[in-house]
Amino acid sequence: MPSRGPGFAAALYLWNASWLAGTPDAGELRLIAHRGVHQIFDRTDLANDTCTAERIFEPSHGFIENTLPSMRQAFAAGADVVEIDVHPTTDGQFAVMHDWTLDCRTEGTGPTREHDMAYLKSLDVGYGYTADGGKSFPFRGKGTGLMPSLRDVVESFPDRRFLINFKSREAREGEMLARMLTDNPQWRDRIWAVYGGDEPTFEAARQVEGLKGFGSRSTKQCLIRYLALGWSGYVPQSCRNTYVMVPGNIAWLLWGWPNRFHARMERAGSGIILLGPYSSGDPGTSGIDRPDQLSLVPPGFDGYIWTNRIEDIGPMLR
Repeated sequence: MPSRGPGFAAALYLWNASWLAGTPDAGELRLIAHRGVHQIFDRTDLANDTCTAERIFEPSHGFIENTLPSMRQAFAAGADVVEIDVHPTTDGQFAVMHDWTLDCRTEGTGPTREHDMAYLKSLDVGYGYTADGGKSFPFRGKGTGLMPSLRDVVESFPDRRFLINFKSREAREGEMLARMLTDNPQWRDRIWAVYGGDEPTFEAARQVEGLKGFGSRSTKQCLIRYLALGWSGYVPQSCRNTYVMVPGNIAWLLWGWPNRFHARMERAGSGIILLGPYSSGDPGTSGIDRPDQLSLVPPGFDGYIWTNRIEDIGPMLR
């Protein structure tokens, strides 16, 4: 953006001044529990195919991610939304499981989506967890039969909401979810939003009225374009009618953060999800996980906080 003198700089400052926008009316903090209550792991040099079950810290609780007990505990700790991961099965269902393959967490092998739901439910989802390099496996034998289907989830929590993470870029998964909700309209309010691969995310959002979706590529595109053009008040199309994920340590770079940015997103039909600090090598799922990171949350913040430690952060904020 070219310089046009002190008058223009002053106008630009006032146009993007957060304090002139006022604080949001509601000021209601809401919490998203990533994977429910789960085992925390070393995030150093993570890649998409890193087996995180092999690098957990010494367990402080007995919950296993993406299981019904972990979701129940997350809601009890104060979660408004629980994020879960899904894969289609060979018999037309959705299995709730993070990994693309079974090899890391279970005694099974191969891609999760190449099996039927009955087989997946026979596996031990605690099989591969170790905190000492394989000397011991504290959850082995304790996770047998705990991999739920998406149907199990929505039937078990009739008054709760879930964020669905598509792990692929196959549009058919969005079609599957839309068909599931069409056939079972009583489940619609339990699906808060969808995200992940752009193709299934936007197919689901296109077919399901009122469902918001944010794809991995579109989320990055939103922030990059807003950083370039947001000084003018312009909200890029990729930031409209969605949820905008904002890493806490770069939020200050966003024009008008926090109050004016919030007002612009609200006018564009979008909400804000505040993440933890982004760092190179992190796949983008860091959360507000420690007490000192609560300083990243602006006063009066009216949005969602993403956390991997709902069991700690939830009680602090509630």
